[in-house]
Amino acid sequence: MDKEGLAQRFRKVKDGLPSGVLLVAVSKKRTVEEIKALYDLGHRDFGENYPQELREKQPLLPEDIRWHFIGHLQTNKVKYLAPFVHLVHGVDSRALLDELDKRAAQAGRMIDILLQVHIAQEETKHGFSNDEVLPLLSESHTEHWMNLCFRGLMGMATNTEDNAQVEAEFNGLAALQRQINALHLPYLAQFTELSMGMSGDLDQALAAGSTMVRVGTSIFGAR
Repeated sequence: MDKEGLAQRFRKVKDGLPSGVLLVAVSKKRTVEEIKALYDLGHRDFGENYPQELREKQPLLPEDIRWHFIGHLQTNKVKYLAPFVHLVHGVDSRALLDELDKRAAQAGRMIDILLQVHIAQEETKHGFSNDEVLPLLSESHTEHWMNLCFRGLMGMATNTEDNAQVEAEFNGLAALQRQINALHLPYLAQFTELSMGMSGDLDQALAAGSTMVRVGTSIFGAR
């Protein structure tokens, strides 16, 4: 492993981000040694896509790592992550909300989540529609999901070379976030995060106001 190259790539990505934007290093399919090398450079936020892989890595790495689950999470896998996951980015169904809430209660902790909104022109992407988000949030302070903390929104843009389309999708998600925050609802005081942008569409996401970006290859290099 080229630790010097890793350090250079990490600094380049980190230095290119505006103040206040959190870098989530996408560590799926990366070795424990690679993750530990980035940890030793001071980084703490890592993103994983596969529950079993994360379940195997987590005990082998420092306890103060903040693990972000950024993939599509099936309800039957929630039990593996509930005791330690820091933030679940892609909550895309009521069934997943229910399961996360149940498992959080069993683990005796609150789990931070982001609601995934379907902004792409692709059926393979997941998420709620814009119209579904506010009613869900309205339920979150009643009898529903009392063990979950709704922290914001997450969206994945269409995989396209059309930058204007990507910009429009990100801007639409940012507008929805502003609409929700303009309501000044006390139970959404922590609803501040906007997770969007990966290596290929980072610039458009940052321009739209992303507060979290998910970057892998630009940091770790090609596999």
